[in-house]
Amino acid sequence: MKKIGFLSFGHWSPQSRTRSAADALLETIDLAQAAEQLGADGAYVRVHHFARQLASPFPLLAAIGARTKRIEIGTAVIDMRYENPLYMAEDAGAADLIAGGRLQLGISRGSPEQVIDGWRYFGYQPAEGESDADMGRRHAEVLLDLLRGQGFAQPNPRPMFPNPPGLLRLEPYSEGLRDRIWWGAGSNATAVWAAKLGMNLQSSTLKNDETGEPFHVQQAAQIRAYRAAWREAGHTRTPRVSISRSIFPLVDDRDRAYFGRESGQQDQIGYLDEQTRAIFGRSYAAEPDALIAQLKADEAIAEADTLLLTIPNQLGVDYNAHVIEAILTHVAPALGWR
Repeated sequence: MKKIGFLSFGHWSPQSRTRSAADALLETIDLAQAAEQLGADGAYVRVHHFARQLASPFPLLAAIGARTKRIEIGTAVIDMRYENPLYMAEDAGAADLIAGGRLQLGISRGSPEQVIDGWRYFGYQPAEGESDADMGRRHAEVLLDLLRGQGFAQPNPRPMFPNPPGLLRLEPYSEGLRDRIWWGAGSNATAVWAAKLGMNLQSSTLKNDETGEPFHVQQAAQIRAYRAAWREAGHTRTPRVSISRSIFPLVDDRDRAYFGRESGQQDQIGYLDEQTRAIFGRSYAAEPDALIAQLKADEAIAEADTLLLTIPNQLGVDYNAHVIEAILTHVAPALGWR
């Protein structure tokens, strides 16, 4: 395990310690700073629309980039069914430049949302013969092409400002961002598709239940299929793979009060829609020695190079910094971190 970061959904409600959208945004910035000081490697956010959660990632990522110096900043994931890839390329380029090239942008076709076909309210609909998932993947391919930085737009012969020669590209352009795009894959097939296009892989705490095996076994097989497809595609760089886990070392009475009942959890089976059976990975909560033994038996953790810790952001910055510190201090070294 080379890198460990946190992943926040940015939940907020008047009944929690994170009571408003402003609280969720500002506390995420504060937690990213705290995580950097603790030595963590990444600060990631999840994007959900029509929900009391984080929804507009680029202002937040730019703010985190301006307030930190080392930590990776990213998403896991942005639903591409809702995105204009041209506008997104400009926003991503700006956020990456502000952060000094630290943006790790996770994108995907998305998961079930709060409203029916929410992307339609954003002005998008699948082309004839497309599904919404196809549309999301098409938007992703357009984004990848734009991030190559090649000119494509015919310049005005009488521009307001002088143009460089040739066709124009979107600005601002951030060199190297194309290699830091990740695809959130829910199936083995989409992981292979991402490898062929040269995207890094993100695999979360759920995936399609394709074999009936335990979640971590299926996820490890997905990672191996992805890496095999990467080699077959002939890419020259080494890809990165992240997985997400809910992990809580029980080191004080607060931990035991919040998560002591989580120990012994099992994977869960559910349905993302009428056709898609999904398996949801278990949470881990135990005393550090027992936790280390459990995590060492997780095949997907052994296969991945990056671990994203899903955090209970509504418990506040101080408590979540405590959880991150406990993992980095008591658990991570035994998993090969640093």
